[in-house]
Order: sequence, then structure tokens, then C-alpha cells
Amino acid sequence: MPKEPFLHRFSKALAPGTLDKYMLTQLLPPFVIALSVVMIALLLERLLVLLNLLAVGNSHLGVFLELVATLLPHYLGLAIPAALCVSVFSVIRRMSQNEEIDAINSVGISLLRIIRPYMQLGAALGVASFFLYGFVQPHARYEFRAAFYFASHAGWTPRLQSRMFGSPSADLTITAEEVTQGGSELHHVFIRDMTDHYERDITARRGHIRLAPDGSTVQIDLEHGTIVTDRPQDAPSITTFEHSTRFLTHASEVSPFRQRGDDERELTSPELVSRLVAHNPAISRPHMRSEVHFRLARSLTVPFIPMLAAALAIARKRQRGNIGLPLAFLIMVGFDHILQFGHSLVATRKASLLAIWGPAVIFILICATLLLYQSGMFSLIRARLRRHLPRPA
Repeated sequence: MPKEPFLHRFSKALAPGTLDKYMLTQLLPPFVIALSVVMIALLLERLLVLLNLLAVGNSHLGVFLELVATLLPHYLGLAIPAALCVSVFSVIRRMSQNEEIDAINSVGISLLRIIRPYMQLGAALGVASFFLYGFVQPHARYEFRAAFYFASHAGWTPRLQSRMFGSPSADLTITAEEVTQGGSELHHVFIRDMTDHYERDITARRGHIRLAPDGSTVQIDLEHGTIVTDRPQDAPSITTFEHSTRFLTHASEVSPFRQRGDDERELTSPELVSRLVAHNPAISRPHMRSEVHFRLARSLTVPFIPMLAAALAIARKRQRGNIGLPLAFLIMVGFDHILQFGHSLVATRKASLLAIWGPAVIFILICATLLLYQSGMFSLIRARLRRHLPRPA
């Protein structure tokens, strides 16, 4: 019979079978849940800071949503490895406790073959992480800084203080007995308005300063007040109101934000490589080189996370407790911190590129060694070596 072409046999060997589909089906729900939980946990602290900033700056909800959207790529790069580790560990751990692993091994399928779809998924996520770290995150980092700049500089300045007079314009004077919320909430308000060449004296129980919906003007919403109008040729008039809105001034003009590229973390990987080749002096060369290798090292280690999780999830018989998951997190967190420390050392010329690639290679070797040990590969190699060794007399 004619021999099949190599590419055809290779694609046929990688085609997902029944076992692969079963393993991926078991992995999908815990992966989605773990990814959501990790993203929420990482975003929670930053969300509180953003909410406080926007509440003080009187910015609308659209600015908050824009800032959150620009934060997602950064935290997604941190959440994908953690979610992949947790989901693979939970699936393999459950299958080991239910003796599914033993049943599959009894028909001649090794642990390496069982987790093959997880390693393929890890490789796909590694490629996705390469594009995330090298293309999406630099643009998202710049967009977040630009949006944060405009959000923190928008609004009316200077802000009001209690029992102090402020003049948003030459014809307007405003004061309040009590000012809270960073100058946006006013109590017992007094406003003298001299526009239109006559005087209006406005008092109100409460006032709230905010940007108009279109962002072009700053307005104050007044509640439960009185307007005394004094025209030169007419008698003064008094008007009471439950709610009234007054425009204080135009929103402060914010100078344009700087161009993208002043920080190496805002440059995509091709831009970093092109600047390194062209010897661009705008950014320090060690910083750019360290950033390129740091992104590559993080991307190349993602496919080996399923090996680590699967190896630590296999439990011994009649063993109730298992420190596999805490140990996996300890290894991953320690590796990430060591990698970042090496990144800073290389960027400041205190170490060579070995400070980045050394921990990456050690992490890969640890993952591969643990998986080969749990799969019995070392025992098989030892048995084959003993078979070829001469027997003692």
C-alpha cells in the first residue's frame, strides 16, 4: 500500500478524537468560571480607585466604562495563566479521585496522551498571549493613560471650599456654607449673577456641580431656593423654585495628551524591534531589549502550565489532602515575580539576558519533569536500562 504523506499523517494524528473532545468539554466550564473570578478579583481594587476619581471629578459613566475597557487587556494577560492552571488542575484532580485516569491508563493510554488537548490549548493560548502582550496591551496601556489624564484634568478648577468665594467668570460669584465631595456637593448656596447687565441673587438649600452631558460646560443643579432679580428700571422680583440649573462656565480646556511611544511598554513588539535595529535614542536601548525578551519569555511559558497543573493534580490512593494547587500557585507566582525582577535587572544593566531566560528555562524543566515523573516515563526508562545491563553473576 502507498505510504501516506507526512503532512496528512501529522494532521490526522493531531485531529481531536473522542477522548480529546471529552477532556475539552470538561475543561471549558471551570476555565470560564476561573477566568471570570480572577478578572473580577484583579479589577476590584482598581475599580474602587477609578470610581473615587470620577466621583470627585464629576465625570460621567462613559469615562468610567472607557477606563475599564482599557484595563481589560492588562489583567487578561495575568488571568489567563491562572485560570488555565486552576481549570486543568480541577479536571485532572476530579478524574484522579474518580479513578477515571486509572481506567484510561488500563487500556494503554498514558497520562501524556490524556492531557494532549490541554497542551494544545496551552500552545494556542501561548500564541494568543504573544499577540496580547506584544500588540494589544501596548495600545491599551496608552489609551488608559490618555483617558485617565483627561478624566483627572476635566472639570471646573479651582474647586470650591466651605465659606469661600469663587468666581467662575467675571460676572458670577458663588459661595456655600458647606462643601463636600471634593467641591461638587454644596449646602446653603449663594450665587450672585451679574450677566445681562442686571443683578440676580440666588440662594438654595443644596447644589451639585457637574459637567453637562455633552461635556462642554460646567453646570450647577440647585434645589429649594429663591431668586431675587434687581433690574435698574423695574422693581425687584422674587421667584422660588424646587429645582433649577445654572451654567457656571465652559469646561476647562485640557491640553492634548502626549503621543504614544514615550514608554517602551506602549510600543508593540515590531516597533520595539525596529527601534532596536535603528538604534533609536528616544528610549533606553536596555529597556527596549529587556521588554522584548520579557514578552517572549512570558508567552513561551504559557503552554507548559497544563503540564504543571496535571502533574500536581494526580493524587495518591486514599490520600484525602493534596497540596498540589497551593504548590502550583506558589511556583507560578514565584516564577512571575522572579521574571519581573530579572526584567528590571536587565533594563538597568545590572544583569544579562540570563536573568530573564534562566527562570523561564527552569520553569519549563520543572513542568516537564513533574509530568514525566507522574506519567511513569522515568520508571519505563529505568526498566529499559536494566534490561540492557548485564545481570550480576
